[in-house]
Amino acid sequence: MHRLKTLRMSKVLILIPSRMAAQRLPGKPLLEINNIPIISHVVKRGQETGLGEVIVCAEDKEILSAVKKNGGRSILTGNYHKNGTERIYEGLQKLGIKDADHVISLQGDEPAINPEDIKNLYSFMIKYNSDIGTLAAEIKEDSMLNNESVVKVETGEKLKKNNFALALNFSRKDLSKENSNVYHHIGIYCYKTSILEKFVNLKQTVNEIKNRLEQLRAIDNSIKINVALAESSPIGVDTKEDYLALKKIMEYKS
Repeated sequence: MHRLKTLRMSKVLILIPSRMAAQRLPGKPLLEINNIPIISHVVKRGQETGLGEVIVCAEDKEILSAVKKNGGRSILTGNYHKNGTERIYEGLQKLGIKDADHVISLQGDEPAINPEDIKNLYSFMIKYNSDIGTLAAEIKEDSMLNNESVVKVETGEKLKKNNFALALNFSRKDLSKENSNVYHHIGIYCYKTSILEKFVNLKQTVNEIKNRLEQLRAIDNSIKINVALAESSPIGVDTKEDYLALKKIMEYKS
């Protein structure tokens, strides 16, 4: 009962960064599954958590129109951001919402993410009073270790359902030779709002730029990231093949 009361007292916003200009699959936010754009599926997953208001932060008016058509809320952001975190921070500023204790950033290309995993992440953030939290899943295929499209996270201890392990490193390369506690990183973040503001005002680090991983900026500046174990790895839509595979699965389930 105490935990539920604490969750209700803390205000959270769920923000989804989105843009049309993806390198490998341009226009993917508006690709449809069951006649609904991918971005609107992500909005629905956020709404299904029941944690707080869900808002898309996008640089393209086409995305805003699609979100509105499907009953969601969105806000227009600039086209100069280097990453999704900067985009959601601009969205937060434009919204003028001052009383949010936490901000959850959902990837706009993961329409199959499990709402229960999102809720679990948030509950751990409250329980452990963490600065930044994220999710990871077991790596079940060795091919994922050498696949640079799959981001890996190395943790200080083995992930279990009831722990919130400290992230030691993130990489696109195989980390398993150095540490047995290596997992598939799922690109969702929950920030204390004060830490989100601190993060976006830090300069990009050499490590971050070299590895093309914005979360390394936090680690390089001694901001701790904790990791919760997800039930499964959702299929993210990075390529046409990803889209067709996920479309087949989601349409079959419906």
